[in-house]
Amino acid sequence: MDHHMPHGHHQEGGGLLVVLLPALALLVCAGGYLLLARRASRRNPARGWNPWRTVGFGAGVVLLAVAVLPPLAPFAHHDFRGHMTQHLLIGMYAPLALVLGAPVTLLLRALPAPRARRLTALLHSGPARLLTHPAVALLLSTGTLPVVYFTPLYDTATAHPAGHWLLHAHFLLSGCLFAHSVAGPDPAPSRPGVRARLVCLGCAIAVHAVVAQLMYGGFWVDVHAPVPEVQGGAEIMYYGGDLAELLLAGALVATWRPERRGMAKPAVRPARKPSPASLYGTSATAPK
Repeated sequence: MDHHMPHGHHQEGGGLLVVLLPALALLVCAGGYLLLARRASRRNPARGWNPWRTVGFGAGVVLLAVAVLPPLAPFAHHDFRGHMTQHLLIGMYAPLALVLGAPVTLLLRALPAPRARRLTALLHSGPARLLTHPAVALLLSTGTLPVVYFTPLYDTATAHPAGHWLLHAHFLLSGCLFAHSVAGPDPAPSRPGVRARLVCLGCAIAVHAVVAQLMYGGFWVDVHAPVPEVQGGAEIMYYGGDLAELLLAGALVATWRPERRGMAKPAVRPARKPSPASLYGTSATAPK
């Protein structure tokens, strides 16, 4: 393997188009979210929509804009350190912010009841339960890192504009899936308890650290870029990944609702205390 071959093989032939299309897509996403938030607030003025959710989603859009627009995007096409910065923004930081915006909950509130019920049924389907399980999300996001950087896949994908955008799409979608499965405020029927999610998060931290260390040492890495760039990218992955996962852990703690279990117990105890009502020949479910 020759580390000194340039890894940014393709040229940005689209010129302004390469900048305008991502910018337009991000503006559409942000505008669509704001319209849905306005509709949800109009449908239920008393409940409204949490403005912090809107801030979170907006922050995610801004992070994506920083990643895919100049000056970072052109730099990332010619320097592996820029690519790794893109990777962290698209695959870890932006997904967390977008997920904290609770877009699925917003969509459920804004849609008419029949469509909301169909979306709920889809979320409860077998494939959706499988994809939103933290272990599967971990495999699709962090588990693919060795495949990307320890095989020719990275250089093959970045050699073509379409392949580069597909790589970005994979980082974004798998990152959103993992952030949602660990700490997302949106409904997740197959989401396990906090302990299981912390285990998955710990596995993600370990895999990121091992991949970054192997990359820094030049073991198994298959990225055609100068050694200083590869080592710099490994450092960005190591430290930047740690910070992103720390933020994800903080989001898990912030979105955890332990009081629900505490409230469930008093609801059961009163039902057991009146059980002597059976002495009066009444059913225990009669008061309901």
